[in-house]
Amino acid sequence: QVQLVESGGGLVQAGGSLRLSCAASGRTFSSNAMGWFRQAPGKEREFVAAIRWSGGDAYYAASVKGRFTISRDNAKNTVYLQMNSLEPEDTAVYYCAAGSSWYHPGVADFGTWGQGTQVTVSS
Repeated sequence: QVQLVESGGGLVQAGGSLRLSCAASGRTFSSNAMGWFRQAPGKEREFVAAIRWSGGDAYYAASVKGRFTISRDNAKNTVYLQMNSLEPEDTAVYYCAAGSSWYHPGVADFGTWGQGTQVTVSS
């Protein structure tokens, strides 16, 4: 089993930056991909970005492409989400997840989730 712990959320002004971290422990070799999702109040959880553990291939939602960057440090079993040019619409709880698919994935492709970290972008 994989355990995930997110950190790095907070309050930032529009145009600012934040970096989220996700520390993975346990059977991390059993997961092919790591992903970030987000959920705003009253909305469904949506895909943000995903990365393959080996090789580092990444895939992004259209709404964040060019502003967000996902990366991983295999030695530290940690995945990062660098978020630049933040907009009020990016306000949500961000979740880290471990799963099987890094390319065009959905919620169902990820079986292990972290507890989430709040990101709030003020206008």
